[in-house]
Amino acid sequence: MRELSRVLCPIDFSEFSMRAYRYARSVAWHYGARLSLQHIVEPWQYPSADFSASPELFDQFYDALREKSEEGLQQLVKTSLHDGVHTECIVQVGMASDCILGFAKAQETDLIVLGTHGRRGFDRLLLGSVTEQVIRKASCPVLTVNDPSQGFIGSEKQPGPIRLSRILFCTDFSENSRRALDYATSLAAEYNAELTLLHVLEDSPDAANIQPAIATAIEQLDTLIPQEAHNAGKVKTRLTVRIGKAYQQIIQLALEAQTDLMIMAVRGSGALDLAVFGSTTHRVIQFGPCPVLVVHD
Repeated sequence: MRELSRVLCPIDFSEFSMRAYRYARSVAWHYGARLSLQHIVEPWQYPSADFSASPELFDQFYDALREKSEEGLQQLVKTSLHDGVHTECIVQVGMASDCILGFAKAQETDLIVLGTHGRRGFDRLLLGSVTEQVIRKASCPVLTVNDPSQGFIGSEKQPGPIRLSRILFCTDFSENSRRALDYATSLAAEYNAELTLLHVLEDSPDAANIQPAIATAIEQLDTLIPQEAHNAGKVKTRLTVRIGKAYQQIIQLALEAQTDLMIMAVRGSGALDLAVFGSTTHRVIQFGPCPVLVVHD
């Protein structure tokens, strides 16, 4: 996350977005960043509303929704006014993903924090409608928060020191993972956290070639750490190679190591199809035990 000056947190007033809000506010507090709370009124959610006979009723209806949403955001901010985080509230009418992406780009946002529905409601339809679109198209990193059993904020109710002790960076050695590694190493150095670099061999080699394959992957992982970080001893690293299904091995290691934050890279919207997203990133976000920082290429 390096230096942050603007953090965006979309709010729909669900328990999921409330979790994300606590993380967003804590990060903004830590970095002295401006926090934007955004609520989107989506017309499609009101299919029974018919204003064809009176455009004035249409305006009145959405004005009332905007006013109610603004009051909700302001009430949320009032609970944390004493923490000194500069917060602005934005209410827009439109499609959620378009509004989030448009605002983030216009404001040169450094980080988007999104709440996800986790195991109970994070299905492909929901992912495709909002979260997937934001992750695929955002020009800045996206921190996804479900219902973490392990996290890095100091308090559930108020901002506090960010406590990052264990970071897990997952890589397939593709070029797009380089930028994500930059975030991983900078965070590890800033918080004196242990950084684990993980590569999963999904195509299991035969018994005679398992050890050579692991050794080769370890060598590749070692070359990823910047030499200056090695020399200065700024980053404590562990190199790990596992064999199996990528998302399963990532989640298992995160559980075993009590990881505070996972960092993954995604390819651009033109290259990232649903099958690839669904097989790894989707499931890590869905079932992982901690927040996931997704970095676009």
